[in-house]
Amino acid sequence: MRLKAKINKHKLIFNEPALTSRGAYTEKDSWFIVLTDGQSTGIGECPLLKGLSADDSPGFEEKLLNICRQINEGEFSLESISRSFPAIGFGLESALIELKNNNEHILFPSEFTQGKAGIVTNGLIWMGKEEYLRKQIGEKIDSGFTCLKLKIGSIGWETERSIISEIRKQFPANELTIRVDANGAFSPETAPKILNELAELNVHSIEQPIKAGQWQALASLCASTPIPIALDEELIGIAEKIEKQKLLEIIHPKYIILKPSLLGGFSASEEWITIAEKLNIGWWATSALESNVGLNAIAQWTFTKQNTLPQGLGTGLLFVNNIPSPLTMVGEKLYYDTSKKWGKIKGL
Repeated sequence: MRLKAKINKHKLIFNEPALTSRGAYTEKDSWFIVLTDGQSTGIGECPLLKGLSADDSPGFEEKLLNICRQINEGEFSLESISRSFPAIGFGLESALIELKNNNEHILFPSEFTQGKAGIVTNGLIWMGKEEYLRKQIGEKIDSGFTCLKLKIGSIGWETERSIISEIRKQFPANELTIRVDANGAFSPETAPKILNELAELNVHSIEQPIKAGQWQALASLCASTPIPIALDEELIGIAEKIEKQKLLEIIHPKYIILKPSLLGGFSASEEWITIAEKLNIGWWATSALESNVGLNAIAQWTFTKQNTLPQGLGTGLLFVNNIPSPLTMVGEKLYYDTSKKWGKIKGL
């Protein structure tokens, strides 16, 4: 039977503004795409991150409706959609995988989905006033996290450096891994000094020290940096395999950060992994403010890759109105608690 597709919009509301160097998020839109074949159903999330998603442009919902029409008519290409509209490709691929498995919210069966194994994650520290940063850091360490990721570039580097220095005095590098994410906050001129100071504090790595699109400047930083550089925003909007290869060969970072909902889904992310591993470039996966539906898909896929580094996966606790799910944090590990049920998605 031909597939039938429909969508449902869901506006996620943050508990409190989520600050980055690009500004503050107080709400964000996601669309759930639902596929049926008469017997099975698959649901995927198409999350739009303003100012970051490659398909963040006027008329996004109309594009999504048009793709639903293509699906209903039996004429669509997942690969083409993923390259042109990464957020839609991520949701569509997720829905297709769930539909094929004929098992609600189970896309990649494993010990994770059986509740037998968890995924080690980093504790994310959001930007904010100094006291808010210190509060988050204390809570994460008390919860048992051995890897923290601090967003930097918002309240002033001197203050941020002081906070990292305090953490390091209490917890040496063999006890606590510290990652930082600049979201492109620094310039090619100021970045070298900051990288040196981060190295003195035994910081594990820095994500996207300068704004995306400055390949030669970033290549120079990667060639001389005293700490590993990871690419994040730099990957967004790069859809063709030859361009992915070119980017990694020119810049040659130590790591890349994979956000499937911003890169076009799992097949697109695996293409990045294949190219990176041939160049001896490491990686880890990160969620990107999806609801629990999208996070669930990313977590299940990530577990199957058996990457031993801490992953950047949240639990959706940022939102007032997330979809209740079995995803649960136990210490620093994310689990799929099979004793918990999924909540209903309004309108579906």
